[in-house]
Amino acid sequence: MKKKWPLYVVSLLCVIPVVLAIIPFVIMVLTSFTQNTDIGLRFNFNEMNVVNYKALYRNFNFLNSLKNSIIVVSCACFFNCLIASMAGYGFAKKEFFLKEQIFWIYLITLMVPGQAIIVPLFIIMNKLDLLNTYTALFVPIINAFGVFLTKQFIEAVPDELLEAARIDGCGEIRSFFSVIIPLIKPVLISLTVFTFVTSWNDFIWPLVTVNNSKMNTLTLSLSLLQGNYSTNYGLLMAGTTVTFLPPFILYVILQKQFVEGIALNGLKG
Repeated sequence: MKKKWPLYVVSLLCVIPVVLAIIPFVIMVLTSFTQNTDIGLRFNFNEMNVVNYKALYRNFNFLNSLKNSIIVVSCACFFNCLIASMAGYGFAKKEFFLKEQIFWIYLITLMVPGQAIIVPLFIIMNKLDLLNTYTALFVPIINAFGVFLTKQFIEAVPDELLEAARIDGCGEIRSFFSVIIPLIKPVLISLTVFTFVTSWNDFIWPLVTVNNSKMNTLTLSLSLLQGNYSTNYGLLMAGTTVTFLPPFILYVILQKQFVEGIALNGLKG
């Protein structure tokens, strides 16, 4: 007969990894309220203040960078979900010449490292006169991953639903937005979270395409907080905390739908 572990032992084994994962974030937040030039675990709570956060606003224009990042990730999430769902619908429910071959060629692009196409992308954006624009920052985020994700989900949608919509007089566009989109909402939320995190944390591409400080994203502004000879880690951690909070809040809000979308896509895939 197998020996059962006591409940408190199992709970302790679950809590320990959670605590170890949370500790770095607690240190980050506490350090953000200090003016330390080194990292340590000793904090004087009487000397803590919000000077670093005020400096981010007054001296480093973090509010403008926050606005830029929000605009970029909003556009990236919207267009990535829209284009991916439309392409996934076409690949899943429509027949056209060389459909399978085009789909596999499309998927091959996922195997190419993003760093390998930075130069060609930069040349294209430069020729189109799109450097230092929001368009240049969010367009490269749209890729084949979203198409693959939505296609796997849409394939499980019964054809009878689309046929019933056509009998009721729905055109192709109305059928797509009235039937397909509501049914694939979980996977679209998952794709939104993936896109948000990818776009929000992107550093290399904004660094290449932006040379106007007014167009800096949060990741670019964050890199400016590190000095050449010494670093105010309190200020740096304050910037890191501001950068960390939006994706964290988004995930907390959409956690249930995100997990549901991944689970359902895994079952249908």
